[in-house]
Amino acid sequence: MGRSLVSHFSMLTYSVPRFASSIRTCRLRRPQLIRQQAGRDVRCLCSNVVVAVSEPVNSDSSSSPVRKRIVSGVQPTGSIHLGNYLGAIKNWIRLQDTFETFFFIVDLHAITLQYDAQQLLRSTRDTAAIYLACGVDPSKASVFVQSHVRAHVELMWLLSSATPIGWLNRMIQFKEKSRKAGDENVGVALLTYPVLMAADILLYQSDLVPVGEDQKQHLELTRELAERVNYLYGGRKWKKLGGRGGAIFKVPEPLIPPAGARIMSLTDGLSKMSKSAPSDQSRINLLDSKDVIANKIKRCKTDAFPGLEFDNTERPECNNLLSIYQLVTGKTKQEVTEECGDMNWGTFKIVLTDALVDHLHPIQVRYEQIVSDSSYLDEVLAEGARKAADIADVTVNNVYQAMGFLRR
Repeated sequence: MGRSLVSHFSMLTYSVPRFASSIRTCRLRRPQLIRQQAGRDVRCLCSNVVVAVSEPVNSDSSSSPVRKRIVSGVQPTGSIHLGNYLGAIKNWIRLQDTFETFFFIVDLHAITLQYDAQQLLRSTRDTAAIYLACGVDPSKASVFVQSHVRAHVELMWLLSSATPIGWLNRMIQFKEKSRKAGDENVGVALLTYPVLMAADILLYQSDLVPVGEDQKQHLELTRELAERVNYLYGGRKWKKLGGRGGAIFKVPEPLIPPAGARIMSLTDGLSKMSKSAPSDQSRINLLDSKDVIANKIKRCKTDAFPGLEFDNTERPECNNLLSIYQLVTGKTKQEVTEECGDMNWGTFKIVLTDALVDHLHPIQVRYEQIVSDSSYLDEVLAEGARKAADIADVTVNNVYQAMGFLRR
């Protein structure tokens, strides 16, 4: 599965009128700190469900606080691995209790390069099942497939008309991937997918977007594009066309993940763990068996230094493996250092393997239960798409109005 919307989704706070809300009861049955930092100098891209409607609401009309909204997602390409889980999905479980959350499978992003259609179909369902198996709760979070909410594509096209081509040409990921694939194998979607990513975020008037270092540039483009559309079509211009006036889009802030959540390759401690790496040995997939995990950890790259330690720049593999152990056990850095500092690699690899197997086994059991009940998974995705569309349709209709389209 791969990059998160923050990894896809590999990117100031503005006052925007909130929408009046209604609450729908989730009809689904359920199966058996984060640092918030706003501003352009950030260094580091979904409950009882609140459904937005188009009227602005007075902040004094209710004594209950309005929860901030978060969106995030992961591509259904390849296998979901430990980096996706520890860097994004595991964090979602905490966020869904505090924020209004929208977690989706970004299947439209999965077709920017050559792909297998049957594999995309299978991976989309598998990715949704893994979300739920990892602990995403459809009674707290809206879980859906991106292509099931057509407003994503509609808003992308509208935003494309306001996006300078120079903004897209400077995207680092486009340059890198197009260079590798060659011009004849690169479609226009690879260039324009940051606009789709912006639509993914802006559709839901998102307050916060979880981001990693490799997505910072894309979120920056999203903020700039929101500001540009607000300037070109918002305010009095929109009001003259019969709209609400003011800002069309809320400009999202980055939500920086906990330190240490960036998981590196098992074969190169300086490269991020990735589903696109040619060797499966470089990653732990969430559905890997006990024997496969043991073999990968046994063969993973280490070093010749004595003892084990965090944060030594000369020992990236050591820092990575200790960080993985810390995250799957829930221990502090100090506790891991005291427990493992004097271990040799042979001993630590056994300890790490056991911790990984113990942590992933319940996820694998829940995954098998979920995929065995296809009607449940279909129900979750359909309900999530309905909730998402209720909000997305309001946004895209406002954009149509502000841009001067004659509506039916």
